[in-house]
Amino acid sequence: MFSRFKIIVAGVLVFYSISACGPAKKLQPVIVAAQAVQAPAPAEIPADKAVTDPFLEQLLAAEPQLADMLTHRKDQNTQIIFTQIDRGGNGMPVLTHHYFNINPDKYFYPASAIKLPVSLLALQRLNELQNKGVDRNTTMITEAANASQTAVYNDPTTPDGRPTVSQYIRKIFMVSDNDAFNRLYEFLGQDYINRSLHKKGYKEVQLLHRLQVSLSDWENRQTNPIKFIDDSNTVLFEQPGLTNTSKYTLRNDSLGKAYYQNGVLFNEPMNFSLKNRINLQDLHSILISLVFPEQVPVNQRFNISASDRDFVLKCMSQYPAETVSPAYLADTTKYWPAYGKLLLWGSEKGPVPPGIRIFNKTGGAYGQLLDVAYIVDFEKGVEFFLSAVTYCNSDGVINDDKYDYNTIGIPFLKQLGQTIYNYEVKRPKKYLPDLSGVKFIYDNDNKNF
Repeated sequence: MFSRFKIIVAGVLVFYSISACGPAKKLQPVIVAAQAVQAPAPAEIPADKAVTDPFLEQLLAAEPQLADMLTHRKDQNTQIIFTQIDRGGNGMPVLTHHYFNINPDKYFYPASAIKLPVSLLALQRLNELQNKGVDRNTTMITEAANASQTAVYNDPTTPDGRPTVSQYIRKIFMVSDNDAFNRLYEFLGQDYINRSLHKKGYKEVQLLHRLQVSLSDWENRQTNPIKFIDDSNTVLFEQPGLTNTSKYTLRNDSLGKAYYQNGVLFNEPMNFSLKNRINLQDLHSILISLVFPEQVPVNQRFNISASDRDFVLKCMSQYPAETVSPAYLADTTKYWPAYGKLLLWGSEKGPVPPGIRIFNKTGGAYGQLLDVAYIVDFEKGVEFFLSAVTYCNSDGVINDDKYDYNTIGIPFLKQLGQTIYNYEVKRPKKYLPDLSGVKFIYDNDNKNF
């Protein structure tokens, strides 16, 4: 496959090659590409082995703080996709993908990263209902059809108390609100979510459950009755409770070497076969389809309006301190300036440069930590896509609350983001991008950053 990656001479740099299971060894200086020729799209990666291209291997090996990750890539199932963006004279982007240890068959739990495709599907579904007079700002009432379900008639985070899809999406992207995700899951129904993603070419996706609530497989197949009402309480659209009877490919996904359940330790891997599954390539491609719809096949695009697209991009890049509704700016201890921006910033609590914006969705649970991001620097004309996942569970025990997020995962993502960003700042570009289309005015900000 990687005969398609041809080297373009850009300069002589010294790098260190670190094997997957051995110590670092110094190599002779090598010619390193500033850019490879057009690489396969993420969806084209073969499903039978891990794929790493030499360019990304060497780029990462040159950073000493990433040495441990390179050495333990297999144990930590660290996977990275870096997509360079070059603009033509007409401003159109040309994408070049680079891969590190990408293996579609190697399972990781995607956690909250699944909120990205589900948010886009919610807007797509609303677009299908526009003839009913429904949009993202229409009041959405969630009923309960059985004892396992909960109803929502009011949202205290909105100025008028009305629950809406738009407010759920704001909460999802700014603070990764689980209840907000569950409401979109219930609005769409399990069948619509999976069928729609499969039609878009994401064949291996299985999104099977709500988040942070303990329900059976059957209870997660059942979703709540939903109705949309106007300001006079007239019902515009009503959807009964749904039950998904579709059968999905049986899986054999497991993680860890032991796990706790209800306080009991089981000395065997934890079974994840009925938990959500989506690989890093699909998440990366979904983000690309949002930022650059024209760069993916028509069938992979989400059927949303230009206004919806701008709305999502604004929410993805907005810091909690920049929003009036929900009023996250009132709690800067819990929601610091760069909250949720793991790539590049990690857990830094200080102010962030105003010229940089990160359009992303993170995820973290069961020791997994991941971030899928489009990063731009308006002042320096930098833009790139970067997605990464790693396993932060050195003792191998799941549900023991002894994960290594702060010592392994977050420092790794921060350093990875900084390494790629610094490379892109220095990389020569024939044409700088016009990034005005992703500049937004935020709730309490009078500047275009």
